[in-house]
Amino acid sequence: MGVGVSAHRLAGSVASLGGVGTISSVDLRRHHADLMAQSGKSRDRALIDRVNLIALDREIKAAKAIASGAGVVAVNIMRAVSEYANYVKQACASGAEAVVCGAGLPLDLPELTADHPNVAIIPILSDVRGIALILKKWMRKNRLPDAIVIENPRYAAGHLGAARPEDVNNPNFAFPAVLDGTRELFKELSIERESIPLITAGGIHTHEQVRELIGMGADAVQLGTAFAVTEEGDAHINFKRVLADAKPEDIVTFMSVAGLPARGVKTEWLANYLEKEAKLQGKAKEKPCEVGFDCLQQCGLRDGIAKSGQFCIDTRLAFAMNGDVKRGLFFRGSEKLPFGSEIRSVRELIEYLLNGVRPGKREHDAGCVQAVPV
Repeated sequence: MGVGVSAHRLAGSVASLGGVGTISSVDLRRHHADLMAQSGKSRDRALIDRVNLIALDREIKAAKAIASGAGVVAVNIMRAVSEYANYVKQACASGAEAVVCGAGLPLDLPELTADHPNVAIIPILSDVRGIALILKKWMRKNRLPDAIVIENPRYAAGHLGAARPEDVNNPNFAFPAVLDGTRELFKELSIERESIPLITAGGIHTHEQVRELIGMGADAVQLGTAFAVTEEGDAHINFKRVLADAKPEDIVTFMSVAGLPARGVKTEWLANYLEKEAKLQGKAKEKPCEVGFDCLQQCGLRDGIAKSGQFCIDTRLAFAMNGDVKRGLFFRGSEKLPFGSEIRSVRELIEYLLNGVRPGKREHDAGCVQAVPV
């Protein structure tokens, strides 16, 4: 979900209807004017990290207030961010009911959550090899995942579970292969099939797909882009319009500064960047963090890693969240959206995905791109 796209309003709304509403933990201070007043112009990393933990605490508590005891309020924490461990600890302390972790292998997640045994820990993985590694490492610590998200890089948005852009179509990532392979793995490791729910993610946009995946052996599904564009999504309406209006030819896969392939909409900024990417990579060299934040453990721009992206991802994702169409980076999955270009509610989306009930047609969509001060 990037920076601030899924915060308390979206996560709380999903949970209130019995789902798992997930808060994206990255740079949540941007939803709080008082915290931005303290840190927005600062290059003090310790200060920025501190106010982001305050923001995460606020967002979890606000989401749980909306949920009113229903569903589950979870927090997604990227293994690749430098404050990963502190985010995990804060999420647990603030009352999150689950921690979901991707963008790297969270081998130490059992230790980080040991003081909170009732918090579910859920890794995001893309193939049987990664699932096997996590299971074997965690089993040595007498811990099993409470669920596993199986994300297919061929369709997903944002950072993808493949080493290179050309690897995202690898057949080993296909849902049937991973579901079948994981069931065999459970047998080998003497794990009861029912003890770890399998959650498929990536490209899901129809009721029929949900039924098909459940028929294959999935226990649940996870969607990102479809929820990001709902009325309750925490990002600016321009963010939602960019995602909802994107055509298949507008969606591209490229290398992120995190050293992972990523997928987003080819907006004006991304098109210009991709034209210059090879030249920028050729000049890559170590330099101070542009915003004094050091959000990633490994950053292609800061660390001079030529094979990685050469832009400040936090700045670009923040532009997108705030509706700056010209300067933002807009992560998006590759597939159609359930309601096309319409902006609908979380309730309508869940009703369609679970029961196949489409909402009544509207004469027009009220959402439109708005000018954003620069």
